[in-house]
Amino acid sequence: MTRVDPDRLGDERAALTQHLAYQRATMLIKLDGLDDEALRRPMTASGLNLLGLVRHLTVTEHGWLLTIYGGVPDPYLALDEQPGAEFRVDADEPTEEVLALYRETCARADELVAAGGLDDVVTTPWGAEVNLRAILAHLVQETARHNGHADLMREAIDGTTGS
Repeated sequence: MTRVDPDRLGDERAALTQHLAYQRATMLIKLDGLDDEALRRPMTASGLNLLGLVRHLTVTEHGWLLTIYGGVPDPYLALDEQPGAEFRVDADEPTEEVLALYRETCARADELVAAGGLDDVVTTPWGAEVNLRAILAHLVQETARHNGHADLMREAIDGTTGS
């Protein structure tokens, strides 16, 4: 993913989709130059690490855009039964596969969003109605929030700040 500054004069759809794309790319930039050990290094008392943040964002994007909005079956349902599981990456999972799955999930989500309308309403598994506009706004804030976590983790690993 290449990070492109959002068009500050774009319409609502452009603002939402471009800001989401920017935040997604920012997360991947936070990982640049780190080896596998650094990406998997536990950085909090709960064991959270940078690769776990990417796993969480993959699960979140899939859940909201592919499953709830697009109707695609959710391969991550079993994770709901294990507290914190969506933030964990197994030791035998290759890092590049975790990152590739995030990129693939984002690309599939972008296709659904491009074909949909911001006023499209879907019902969540817990019975709440939500439109595509609200889903996109939620994903922008969710990704940006975890970019903040990634900022702190990256600085603790090697002193890199910014971006």
